[in-house]
Amino acid sequence: MMKKIALALCLSVVSTLSMAQTDAKKLLNEVAKKYKDYSSIRSDFSLSAQDGKNGSYNDKGIMYFSKAKNQYAIKMQNQEIISDGKTIWNIAKDLQEIQITDAEENDATIGPTNLFTFFQKGYAYKLQTAERIQENGKTENLSVIELQPLESKTNYKKIKIRVNKNNHIHDVVVFDKSNNQFTYTLNTLYVGEKFPESTFVFNKDRYKSYEIVDLR
Repeated sequence: MMKKIALALCLSVVSTLSMAQTDAKKLLNEVAKKYKDYSSIRSDFSLSAQDGKNGSYNDKGIMYFSKAKNQYAIKMQNQEIISDGKTIWNIAKDLQEIQITDAEENDATIGPTNLFTFFQKGYAYKLQTAERIQENGKTENLSVIELQPLESKTNYKKIKIRVNKNNHIHDVVVFDKSNNQFTYTLNTLYVGEKFPESTFVFNKDRYKSYEIVDLR
């Protein structure tokens, strides 16, 4: 009798976990589908980083993304990143250095071109308890999904995504294997805008005193 009860409890737990996995995957698919319909995205964002020794770093900036050619531009206080879809210019203002690399799609790395879809493969999903936040005097419930990488070689230990009622990402928290934690919060979201071509063009005349490191 005890064996039957234990087996029934085990099957119940497995069934519950399976449903949670299915619900989490379904929600993330809805999120990805929504972003795939947008031709362009502009977002004000915040970045918070904390290392394993309780050191911290905070920054904020604005991101422009044009889907047609996988072009993007990120502007922060001490750093700018520009990509025309073929080349990436990483501009470190504090070091007065520019690194140039090829723009290659890499699903193992979370970046501007796959920020809203990276989670569609390569992860196990777990739907967590919803969390309530208060911003600008308003209270909002966020769906919470925890992702575990299936590939052991990845640098990520786990990732937490919080989604609002519009199926838009509120924030992404990355936990790496060095016990560092990075939180990307999307404070605003504007879609379907047309950006000037110069948004994704590197203007070398603005950085004449910078050291150029070409890694292509």
